[in-house]
Amino acid sequence: MSNQMKALVKAEAGPGLEMQRVPVPEIGPDDVLIKVHKTGICGTDIHIWNWDDWSARTVPVPLVVGHEFAGEIVEIGRDVEDLSIGQRCSGEGHLIGHHSRQVRAGKFHLDPETRGIGVNEPGAFAEYLRLPAFNVVPLPDRIDDEIGAILDPLGNAVHTALSFDLVGEDVLITGAGPIGIMSAAVARHVGARHVVITDINQARLDLAVRVADVVPVNVAERRLRDVESGLKMQQGFDIGFEMSGSSAAFDQMVENMVMGGKIAMLGIPPGKSQVDWSRIVFKALTIKGVYGREIFETWYKMIAMLEGGLNVRDVITHRFNVDAFRDGFAAMLSGDSGKVVLDWSQ
Repeated sequence: MSNQMKALVKAEAGPGLEMQRVPVPEIGPDDVLIKVHKTGICGTDIHIWNWDDWSARTVPVPLVVGHEFAGEIVEIGRDVEDLSIGQRCSGEGHLIGHHSRQVRAGKFHLDPETRGIGVNEPGAFAEYLRLPAFNVVPLPDRIDDEIGAILDPLGNAVHTALSFDLVGEDVLITGAGPIGIMSAAVARHVGARHVVITDINQARLDLAVRVADVVPVNVAERRLRDVESGLKMQQGFDIGFEMSGSSAAFDQMVENMVMGGKIAMLGIPPGKSQVDWSRIVFKALTIKGVYGREIFETWYKMIAMLEGGLNVRDVITHRFNVDAFRDGFAAMLSGDSGKVVLDWSQ
């Protein structure tokens, strides 16, 4: 194996990424080295590509970016006992500390010391990735590399969807991006009654219908109240997933919830947003913020659901060889794509 590899690097403060030759990472005693086969482009990667205010505050330059991946283990540290060379895997991209109250209680996803691969530490848009063995998630044979490469965002969807009991409930999802669409598929898989997904991008709504059994609503053209009447719903939605990061969409969700309804929020509104808290109080709504995945319960549940028939493959709309990475980012930036997967294996 050469000591140099191809990698997509945020080389300087400004828009875009560069393909560079960089050293293959050296692993420590508790790490593994993963040969990356496929990667997914995430919304976070788009922020880094655009070099917005968040990226400028957060991402050190230069940095190998990317955090959605699947591959195989090609080297293991001397203290790693439960993994083997040649094993296929994905992995949790949040690198946790060991000292916080949350970690000591086993609530790893709540660790305030968390650092992200491809955001704070060298990432997965490369031929090889160093990862702590603790973070490795082995892939069963039934989950191929393409699906393995999007388990990170699917995990966001699963974490959000399983925040509340969905059996027999009516669910409203605001935002038909890839994670919103996958959360709709999860909601139907676990037994929700009606699942309505809203957006103003008709292409994304059309994609949602291809992926999941949902009712798509372009809120620029239809009123949610009319949709509820058509579904013979009496009081509104029981559960909401806010995936858009739009204040207007959140307001619309609150307006259409039942008394005592529950909302899980994954979308991140830009800046500070106006919220009519009186409506939330008088409706006795429960609101839960969702970050990342529950480590590792979410991984266990989503792999079990995939093995049990959950199908999200159609959320992948574009596939490129990594040398055409600019085309992949262009597809994401168009706003009309689902997930975009880059192939590193050729």
